[in-house]
Amino acid sequence: MKIEKIVFATGNEGKMKEIRMILADLGVPVYSMKEAEIDIPIEENGTTFEENALIKATTICKELEKRGEAALVLADDSGLEVDYLNKEPGIYSARYMGEDTSYTIKNANIISRLEGVPDEKRTARFVCAIAMAFPNGVSKTTRGTIEGIIGYEEKGENGFGYDPIFYLPEYQCYSAELSPEEKNKISHRGKALEACKQEIKKYL
Repeated sequence: MKIEKIVFATGNEGKMKEIRMILADLGVPVYSMKEAEIDIPIEENGTTFEENALIKATTICKELEKRGEAALVLADDSGLEVDYLNKEPGIYSARYMGEDTSYTIKNANIISRLEGVPDEKRTARFVCAIAMAFPNGVSKTTRGTIEGIIGYEEKGENGFGYDPIFYLPEYQCYSAELSPEEKNKISHRGKALEACKQEIKKYL
């Protein structure tokens, strides 16, 4: 089984940009769901990042099979865990306060819920689980995390989602202030994709 194309289960352009940069050296074309012309409802009813990623990847892989197409399908489920908020928003990060709510509002809500909370209790992490659904029915997952704290304001223009409120003490900047190259080296998605790449290389 030789992998000739990869479909990544997202329509998020910011995410696709990161993914293509990290997977570029595989030499395999990477398509978004939109580019692969897949538009099917997927109920993410898992209780972990891994379960939700697997639901997405296997559902799309089966859809492609129905069309007679074979591709490796990758899907990620990622989110922000804020320890002081009992690891909210967690697996509901994308749906937190409603899917159509802007991240400016979501970020402001998290900052206001942490009002008066000192740095040492503002610990948080980004988690990313990536599922791989191979055309032969095999599926695997990888996980990456990055630790930080929730800042007191939004900062930076380079990220998306919760990046502007995620402060990295080690780098003395917010996630959204990192260049795309720097972010891909240390981010939760970057780490999970690097682990993914090692698996994919076995099939190239």
